[in-house]
Amino acid sequence: MNVSRPRPVPASSSTGPSRVVDVVIVGAGIIGLAHAALALANGLTVVLLERDHRAVGASVRNFGHCCITAQSGELYDLAQVSRKHWLEYAARAGFSAIESGAVVLARTESELAVLRELSALRGPGQVELLTAAETRARLGSASSAASAGGRYGVGAWPGLLGGAFLRDDLRVDPRTTVDRLAAWLGAQPGVQLFWNTAALGFGQDAAGAATVSTSRGEFSARQVFVCVGHDVDYLFPDVAADHQIQRCSLQMSLAAGPAGVQIAPAVLTATSMLRYPAFTELPAAAALRAEVERTRPELLEIGANVMFTQRPDGGLILGDSHHYGSAPGPFLSESVTETINAEIEAVIGQPLDIVERWQGVYASSDVAPILVCDVLPGVTVVSVTSGVGMTLSFGLAQRNLAHFC
Repeated sequence: MNVSRPRPVPASSSTGPSRVVDVVIVGAGIIGLAHAALALANGLTVVLLERDHRAVGASVRNFGHCCITAQSGELYDLAQVSRKHWLEYAARAGFSAIESGAVVLARTESELAVLRELSALRGPGQVELLTAAETRARLGSASSAASAGGRYGVGAWPGLLGGAFLRDDLRVDPRTTVDRLAAWLGAQPGVQLFWNTAALGFGQDAAGAATVSTSRGEFSARQVFVCVGHDVDYLFPDVAADHQIQRCSLQMSLAAGPAGVQIAPAVLTATSMLRYPAFTELPAAAALRAEVERTRPELLEIGANVMFTQRPDGGLILGDSHHYGSAPGPFLSESVTETINAEIEAVIGQPLDIVERWQGVYASSDVAPILVCDVLPGVTVVSVTSGVGMTLSFGLAQRNLAHFC
């Protein structure tokens, strides 16, 4: 299905764009779009600027998994606020946000121990411990075996001891959601959306308003949010250096959907429990890490988070690895992808037909998981530097706009 997008308003149009608004947002990825949506909800006029002709960055290259439950502390609070807005804007903008939850698979006692500890810490029903049979049922195995011609029969999901269902997690389709939200925003009174428009510089006008110089002329606003993800160093290199922002590159792939099988939740594994803070902060996580270091060290060597989600057309999004640097190369290592996909095939219990491969990139920092920095009066840089931009997007936008509105 083709998704229509609003056309940029050219600077030479008969009416011309409004050059003075309440908020200018640079970057139309999910962080920028969330700020635009909530600014509009607060009655503010918005100019949204995006240098590309359409969304092609981190917001479309991911799993489409809003990983609510596996966050902790501040990130957990932001994720829960974000969850509410994801559901609200799915209804408004016409994209799908599925309250599917996530299933974490456990194939060893060490993995089960981590899940038991997290379940004991959370409220009733948020982390539901599952037997092996219950886990398979959550994954659709029992109901799908017949229609799949036995491909997902008794031997599917081999070696399971149990699992956990993470109730609050959401799923969206990463390939269409950002386009649909952008198209909806661009059609709203009070929002001007400019694709193919680069931000060139920032400053203040004589009245003290923040200004943005762009390839389509200058705009001024009471507040500017710069939401350009890992490209902060292109505009504000000192800020990026202070926050120690790197680019994290991921290797991901898409498999053709197994016939007759629908897996609603996101599926996480042991390596997921070694990445997300709600798991890693648990006492049982140390034993799990030692076990994975002993039994599957090749996964840790590539920074693997072995997980997958299913798109509406049935395709399985598979991933992913993590490599860090200031300018990761464009070349993908086939051995990395093969390592990840072999692990997923072992988890599922059948071979997969790979139809696409790609590289994702997001901002990463060991300093803090979020960057919110006032670089000039009325100009604020916003970046999620921990790989959970979709998860935190609306919650972070609400918090930032609360300081402004």
